Amino acid sequence: MSLLRERLKQGAFVVTSEVAPPKGTDISESLREAEILAKVATAINVTDNQSAVMRADPVALCRKMLDKNIEPIYQIVCRDKNRLAIQSSLLGAAILGVENLLSLTGDPPQCGDHPETKVVFDLDSIKLMDAARTLRSGKDMAGKPLKGTPSFFIGAAMTPTNDNTEQELSKTKAKIAGGAEFFQTQAVFDVAKFNRFVQLLPADHPPIIAGIIVLKSVKMAEYMAKNIPGIFIPQPLMERLKNTGDPLGEGIEIASELVSQLKGLAQGVHIMPIGQVDAVIPIIQKAAII
Repeated sequence: MSLLRERLKQGAFVVTSEVAPPKGTDISESLREAEILAKVATAINVTDNQSAVMRADPVALCRKMLDKNIEPIYQIVCRDKNRLAIQSSLLGAAILGVENLLSLTGDPPQCGDHPETKVVFDLDSIKLMDAARTLRSGKDMAGKPLKGTPSFFIGAAMTPTNDNTEQELSKTKAKIAGGAEFFQTQAVFDVAKFNRFVQLLPADHPPIIAGIIVLKSVKMAEYMAKNIPGIFIPQPLMERLKNTGDPLGEGIEIASELVSQLKGLAQGVHIMPIGQVDAVIPIIQKAAII
C-alpha cells in the first residue's frame, strides 16, 4: 500500500509537493529538489510535460525517487497518448513500483515549446481513471486478462474556486463516480470560497489535498489571477504583496497562513513551489502542522 493512501485512510493531514523531470538526461537537480521536499512531504508529484513543455518521461524520475525511498505521484496526461500507450505507460509504472497516479487532461500545446504538436485525447481524464481501475481489476480496456495486476491509488484534479461553480461541481462529481480516490486542487487563495465548494460535495467525498502556490511578487499574482482559469486571489493578499519590501518573504507568510487555515477543511495541502523549493520547509514550519 502506498504511504499516501495509508496516511489519508488514517485521516492524517498530509503534505504533497511536486518536481519536474529534466529537459535532458541529467536528473541531479530534480532529485535534489525531491530530497528537500521529502523532508516534509508524504509524496511528491512528478509532472508530465507540464505547460506542454517537453521534458523526460516522468516514470524514469519516479523510479529514481523510489530508489531513494521518496514516494512519487505519477502525473499522466491525456493529451499525448492513445489508449494503447496510456495502458502501456500505466503498466510500466506499476512494474517499476509506482502506485500513486494523478489523471490530468494536459495543457494545450499552444502554450508550450512545441506548438505544432498534434494532440491525441483518445481518453479524457475520467476515462483514464477508468483505464487504471480496469487494469487494477486484472483486465485491459479490451477485456483481455493481465498477467499480474497493478495496485494503483488513483487521483484527479479539482478547481474549487472556479467561478463557474455548477460546472466544476458537475465535473468533480463525475470524477468521483469515475473512480477518483483522492483530489489535488488548483491553487487556493480564498479559503472561504474553497470551503463553500467542498460543502456542496457528498459527505463521503474522497480526500481533498488543497493546492498552495508560493507567490513571489505582485506581478506574478496579477498574472495568475488574470490568465490561469480557476485562480482567484483576494485583493487584501494583492495589497500585502504590493506593499511589502520582501515579496517572497510575504508570499511564504501568506502560504503558511493558508496552510494553517486549510487544516480541518482539507485532508492535506499540495504545495507547488514554482522555482521556490527552498521555501516549502519554512512554509510548513510556520504553519506548525507537522
